[in-house]
Amino acid sequence: MKHFTGLAHIALFTKDLKTSTAFYEALGGVVTDHADVEKPTGTNHITMVRMPGFFLEIIEPHDGSPVTAEGGLFPHIAIEVDDIDAAFADVKAAGVSSFRTEEPMTMPIFGGIRNLFFKGPDGELIELLQHL
Repeated sequence: MKHFTGLAHIALFTKDLKTSTAFYEALGGVVTDHADVEKPTGTNHITMVRMPGFFLEIIEPHDGSPVTAEGGLFPHIAIEVDDIDAAFADVKAAGVSSFRTEEPMTMPIFGGIRNLFFKGPDGELIELLQHL
């Protein structure tokens, strides 16, 4: 897709945000940001860690999401885009119809983002992400 610019981040669920953050810092990661995301069923706490070549979005979910290897510790991959609306149109034109929302969402976290989630052929969750 012409509006994809690279891997934005890999998301990781954790039961203990402090422990996981310290672990990835010990592996050379650098904390770049923190955020709380309000969901209807609870608040997810997030830390972004810059690793060599990619970002890790560590999420301590309090919205009922399971934190087990069987439930999927890596809940989604995020693809950075330069124009979320154009990328959304391109993905729809490619035949994707499994979007979580009708249009991209705008969130004030991490300096402002617009994002959109959809599913791949085996149910894998993919996020398109544009930093504002």
